[in-house]
Amino acid sequence: MSVVGFDLGFQSCYVAVARAGGIETVANEYSDRCTPSFVSFGPRNRSIGAAAKSQVVTNCQNTVQSFKRFHGRAFQTLRPLRPVDQVQVMYMEEERVFSIEQVTGMLLTKLKETAESALKKPVADCVISVPSYFTDAERRSVMDAAQIAGLNCLRLMNETTAVTLAYGIYKQDLPAPEEKPRIVVFVDLGHSGYQVSVCAFNKGKLKILATAFDSELGGKDFDDILVNHFCEEFGKKYKLDVKTKPQAPGAGATVPGRPVRGDVRGAAGQSRGSPAQRHGTNHICGVFDQSVWKSEAVTLSVFNKPVLYRPRLLCPEMKKEDIYAVEIVGGASRIPSIKERISRFFGKELSTTLNADEAVARGCALQCAILSPAFKVREFSITDVVPYSISLKWNSAAEEGLSDCEVFPKNHAAPFSKVLTFFRKEAFTLEAYYNNPKELPYPNSTIGQFLVQNVVPQASGESAKVKVKVRVNVHGVFSVSSASLVEVVKTAEGEEPMDTDQTAKEEENKMQVDQEDQKLQAGDNGDKKSEAEEMEVTLCWAITPSLQCQRSFDTVRGNALLSASATTTEEAKQEKKNDQPPQAKKPKVKTKTVDLPIEANLQWQLSGDVLNVFVENEGKMIMQDKLEKERNDAKNNVEEYVYDMRDKLHGSLEKFVNEADRDAFSLKLEDTENWLYEDGEDQQKQVYIDKLAELKKFGQPIHERYLEAEERPKAFEELGRQIQMYMKIIEAFKAKDEQYNHLDELEVTRVDKQVNDAMVWMNSKMNQQNSQDLTVDPVVKVSEIQAKTKELYSACNHVLSKPKPKVEPPKEEKTENGPVNGQEGTESQPCNPDKATSAGTEQGTAENKLPEMDID
Repeated sequence: MSVVGFDLGFQSCYVAVARAGGIETVANEYSDRCTPSFVSFGPRNRSIGAAAKSQVVTNCQNTVQSFKRFHGRAFQTLRPLRPVDQVQVMYMEEERVFSIEQVTGMLLTKLKETAESALKKPVADCVISVPSYFTDAERRSVMDAAQIAGLNCLRLMNETTAVTLAYGIYKQDLPAPEEKPRIVVFVDLGHSGYQVSVCAFNKGKLKILATAFDSELGGKDFDDILVNHFCEEFGKKYKLDVKTKPQAPGAGATVPGRPVRGDVRGAAGQSRGSPAQRHGTNHICGVFDQSVWKSEAVTLSVFNKPVLYRPRLLCPEMKKEDIYAVEIVGGASRIPSIKERISRFFGKELSTTLNADEAVARGCALQCAILSPAFKVREFSITDVVPYSISLKWNSAAEEGLSDCEVFPKNHAAPFSKVLTFFRKEAFTLEAYYNNPKELPYPNSTIGQFLVQNVVPQASGESAKVKVKVRVNVHGVFSVSSASLVEVVKTAEGEEPMDTDQTAKEEENKMQVDQEDQKLQAGDNGDKKSEAEEMEVTLCWAITPSLQCQRSFDTVRGNALLSASATTTEEAKQEKKNDQPPQAKKPKVKTKTVDLPIEANLQWQLSGDVLNVFVENEGKMIMQDKLEKERNDAKNNVEEYVYDMRDKLHGSLEKFVNEADRDAFSLKLEDTENWLYEDGEDQQKQVYIDKLAELKKFGQPIHERYLEAEERPKAFEELGRQIQMYMKIIEAFKAKDEQYNHLDELEVTRVDKQVNDAMVWMNSKMNQQNSQDLTVDPVVKVSEIQAKTKELYSACNHVLSKPKPKVEPPKEEKTENGPVNGQEGTESQPCNPDKATSAGTEQGTAENKLPEMDID
């Protein structure tokens, strides 16, 4: 089972895998551990990653980049931010429109292939990182993209949470669970996002206390500052408008007529992240103008403009002295001025113990290993937070209009579940939304509508009790996970109906007591029980709406209604029971729950049919890419063969081909080269295969003659060595050598004849070959010589290497009292220890016993 973590970044991606030796960040086919987040579309295939980034200049209209921020947003909302015409591209000679989920799915497919190449096995389960400020719609969009790529996303993990896991799981000196936690602040400044999280560490667990972020501040903003700086400097110094100036043809321009602003932006990005910039030295950016290289230097002073800094560090209520360390990650965190500002804010020296680029991917791989049964990982619980406050609103049963309440406040623990209780007679709709739209990266605050169906009143006509379970799951996605109808069943005829309001209140009290008991029992394990903890809110419409709203609000917040103690409630119940007469017993009732269907209408959620179509299309495009790769490989094989043979015809193969054939073959190679760059530029795979076979008809015999000449002496040498060895054995046999006197004379005579015949054959072939011209086929091939060697070995070896039979020494004659002449044995005639021991045992004499051996 594979264990993989994907860091799906705005500008670049990283893949980390779990192996027996630990977590490892794997490299792609270019031996680079960083895969650019680019997808380029061509007339026959797609290019993804580094290959797509190289086409930004040559195929800029069909190359998509920086598309991560488009998840969960309508195209209309994208226009003020980025041009969206990149999603509408030319692919397979026709205009195609791809959704953001499809484009991200293509990138994930590439990362999946990288992981499979490293692990040498299929990849399915994974953990994918997302920014902590992603909303429900954005998270669902990323999960759809993973499904399109054929991945089973075990968890969408916040990037800052992945960093905290990568930091804390290896720490051996964390405080015990009952001790005061260690507070660490993590600052992540990437290409397009700025995230801060405050985390509390104890041994075996981490808890995110709070997060803050700015989705519009990142390394790209520093690139913009540098681009504007260079444009101004070039305009002042050289009177050159970089923003509109086209590249000069012949001056190193890749695409003549394209503005050089893109080149300046690339140089600005290198300047921002270069080691020279980190040490405060200058970096030079230059452009061509009329074949003249014009350059400009930049220093760190450019980064000190106040307009760059708009941090929103919303730390929890704590003192700076409580912070143990401040850890920084992210590519843009290497800028010295950024480090200085962060260090000054927290009043601490910054810590850089983590890999700034790979920490997120490694944390995701660790989380995947924790969730996977294939690896045994140290227990480590993770408690995340809800980035935005979430509320529910609904139509009240008494027709007083809309009512709402906040169910998950900002920075609430996640994953988490709560149970809400409604009293209704018919189906009703719950609408989930974000309380503060100003905090969102885009203005749409709606999460979705959830219709609770099949709600019917009780048999008495009163409102039925409906329990609705809402949850923020491990992906950080809100949902109404289940709903159930609580039916009251009477046990005997003629009993009084249940007082719904009173019963509801009693159940509230009971719920409150149960929750207090759960909290007391949880103790230090409260963080581990956070996923299963449930809170119940009773929304009873028999009282005034204002009081109802206040009750629901207080219950969700856990303030007024949860303050009652278990002892007081039980004493009140006992006192009430003693005051009642014996005949006024409360009638017994039974309840049963019925699961209710929920129809969810989520904001930005792909339907099942559309998702299936996208999965099918992705499979077709993967197959098309594979076919195109095979076609390109076939074309490259022809080109490689042309260049290889053209050089060798005047080199190592020159003496194995006559002049006329060499000239004819050289002309054939030249014609093929011209065809490759003209009519053969875009042909089918089989055409290239046939063209290569046609060339090999001329070149293969020449190459084979070269190989035969190289290997033939070695084959003759091996045959001659074997003949000499057998002849020596035969001569020794004829000389009556004691070592070989056991061989059969008739068989040796037959072997002698075969050896002589082999020697005659070898001498004859060698003489013929020495007189043969190298430009013609050889008289004898290496395969024939090797076959002759094998034949001689099969015929002679079993005869001449027959082992000499062993001669058994004569057995000693023994008497009943021991060996002959009373001797246990001599050097020339050793005794048998087993028999001596046995005989000694039977006679009981110590003289014939051997000493016992210590086996140990």
